[in-house]
Parts: sequence; C-alpha cells; structure tokens
Amino acid sequence: MFHALDVSTSGLVAQRARLDVISSNIANLSTTRNERGEREAYTPRYVTFQTDTQVNTSGGGMGVRVASVEISQVEPNIKYDPGHPDADENGYVAYPNINMTTEFVDALEATRAYEANIGVMEISKDLGQRMLQILA
Repeated sequence: MFHALDVSTSGLVAQRARLDVISSNIANLSTTRNERGEREAYTPRYVTFQTDTQVNTSGGGMGVRVASVEISQVEPNIKYDPGHPDADENGYVAYPNINMTTEFVDALEATRAYEANIGVMEISKDLGQRMLQILA
C-alpha cells in the first residue's frame, strides 16, 4: 500500500513540474526580450519524464521523475510591427512560437493526470483504513 502512495507521489511531483513549465510558456507568450534585456524571443520549454527506479513496488510498478526541462528548437514567429520597441531595422519583431491551444491541452492533460494520482492515493488510504477495521 505504501508503495502505491510512493508511485502516486512521484506522479504528482512530475505533473506539477509539467504544469509549472506550461504556465511559464503561457506567461511568456509575448516576451520579446531575454533575461539580459537583449532582443530575443522567449523559447518555449517542455518537460521530459523518465522511469524512477528508486520508486519500485513489489508488483513491478515504478514511479516517474522529471528527466529534464528542455528548450524547444522552434523558430520564433516573425511579425511586422514597426511601432514595437523591439522591432528590428526592417520593422519586424520576433515573438515566441507558442501555440496557446497546445499549451491549454497539455495543461488539461497534466491536471487530469494529477487528479488521477490523487484518486489512487485516496483509494489506497481507504483500503488501509478498511484493512485496519477488519483487523481490529
């Protein structure tokens, strides 16, 4: 029973990291400068998961962990906006290439996975309580 909680906890942590990255992408949807103040569009990030062999149940199930947060290799969206302060000499501005629909779908998927892990934890807790009731 405790192994099931460990597996679900690893899933919660991984999905939270994924939601953090998604929210960062959405928050930087129109960011045209980097951390140093230079003219450079924000590049979206994404999370990769991998099996966590440290969380191993006797039934063979394993946990998950964040392997890395990667920077996407997509080109920025170039738009003509000569009045923008970050426009180049030809009047073009590089905006982040972030698809809002994709980000929302990914956030919904991560939220559902988070909820599923919470559900497993609730069921495991209920099973433990019922087991103690039977034994008492």
